[in-house]
Amino acid sequence: MPEPVDFGAEVAAVVRAIPPAHVMTYGDVAAVLGSRASRAVGKVMAHEGADLPWWRVVRAGGLPPVRHEARALERYRVEGTPLRWSRDGASWRLDMPRARWSGPEDGWPADGWPEDGRPDDGRPDDGLPAG
Repeated sequence: MPEPVDFGAEVAAVVRAIPPAHVMTYGDVAAVLGSRASRAVGKVMAHEGADLPWWRVVRAGGLPPVRHEARALERYRVEGTPLRWSRDGASWRLDMPRARWSGPEDGWPADGWPEDGRPDDGRPDDGLPAG
């Protein structure tokens, strides 16, 4: 009998894999896992996202997580995430064509993630570039 899938751990592994200055939508994360459950991804992020680079998972329209807009903007500026500003400069959203990440060039692991749930990419645990 196959091992039961820990959806939360799989969401966390995908989110940790998103490189700095890039984002995925809730639906993108779900699709990587072979699911259409974007709301379930949102629920995982709401309950377990504090230890993840939460600002890299966004709404489909290029908007950051609700009630975290100011904190997310700080992270986007640090990472150099592409943004689009309104003409009056009062509002913004992510420049999705430039910021959206679809996954590693060599594809997602077919046999699952390493035991610690993190891809072995050498990035520090906070997801920010070293330096």
